[in-house]
Amino acid sequence: MAQASKPLAVGMITICQLMALALWFSATAVLPQLRAEFDLGAVQSSFFTSSVLLGFVIGTLASAFLGLADRIEPRRFWAISALIAATANLLILVVPVDGVVVILLRLITGICMAGIYPIGMKMVATWSRGDTGFLVGLLVGALTMGSALPHLFAVAVPLDWRLVIIAASVSAYLSGLMVLFVKLGGTPGRSPRFDPRMVGQIWSNKPLRHACYGYFGHMWELYAMWGWIGLFLYGAFSDRDATNPGMWAALLTFAIIGIGAFGSLAAGLLADRIGRTTVTMTAMAISGLCALGAGGLGDAPLIVLIVICIVWGISVVADSAQFSSCVIELADPHQVGTALTMQNAIGFLIALGSIHMVPVIADIFGWWGAFAMLSVGPLLGFVAMGRLRAMPEASRLAGGRR
Repeated sequence: MAQASKPLAVGMITICQLMALALWFSATAVLPQLRAEFDLGAVQSSFFTSSVLLGFVIGTLASAFLGLADRIEPRRFWAISALIAATANLLILVVPVDGVVVILLRLITGICMAGIYPIGMKMVATWSRGDTGFLVGLLVGALTMGSALPHLFAVAVPLDWRLVIIAASVSAYLSGLMVLFVKLGGTPGRSPRFDPRMVGQIWSNKPLRHACYGYFGHMWELYAMWGWIGLFLYGAFSDRDATNPGMWAALLTFAIIGIGAFGSLAAGLLADRIGRTTVTMTAMAISGLCALGAGGLGDAPLIVLIVICIVWGISVVADSAQFSSCVIELADPHQVGTALTMQNAIGFLIALGSIHMVPVIADIFGWWGAFAMLSVGPLLGFVAMGRLRAMPEASRLAGGRR
């Protein structure tokens, strides 16, 4: 009976996460309309994405310090977080879009994301029976598809950006109710606490440090690409005098980000078979080359632009879950929780920098310069993972598959 319940339960957790995480990029998806209607500058536009990331870092650290994931029943924690985040997102409609309050609302949304994505991992882990890699890949895929969902909303309700915000909030409200009916596969394990006293010991672990370097390079590129690819495509379609460039840009952005879900799942399966450094290095090499070239293809034949961006969308997130797997396999067992929290916090803070730099560089050097700047991340990440691959400790990765 339990085995028969597993697909339904895991499927429900995945769908709920996908629906709730639509909040993450709900405002970013309508940036072209917001910039046109409210004359938003580059810095204010960047905050629509970066404030959510900053909120996620704050929420993750607070949850880890206070042990909230162990003190509150996971389904209730998840539901409360989704309901608060959806309400904060909805309140964007009643405050000045070009003011400070809207950024604070996006920050609250990000804080609540720390009660959704990690808790989803915790719930799905109760069903793990030797297939943790697949389940983690599934949840990362849901994160990716959820991030793409607002762009699909923008196509479905193209007449008013406010309807996109409403659709994302309704999606999250529904997920908060649905998750209460999810069946767990067992008693959730205790979440590892963050202990700042361990940071120095963790950082002295050279193989683990290089796995973190790889993740940092990955994060430099990922969220900046997700946050700005829609505006780049909007410009590309506008330059071609396309009918309704906003619709085509949103539809293509949904495809580019959403297809990364399949890349993440495929990479998770491959990493256990051919090695973690092999998969991460390959993904970063491909995404780095795409970043280097995509910005200069605004005037290229449309099919060339689409193909390069689709490949970029697959490769930019394919390696994401594998960096966490590397930390789990390389860290001392009692340090895993602190190592993962530290890796994620620093990685998201690095992403804040690249998100804000993209529009500044784009204004000076164009989209080619902005996206080429992002390619530095996967390049350095590739080097870091190559050095990790050469270390004897790399034999602990994926059962000896480097």
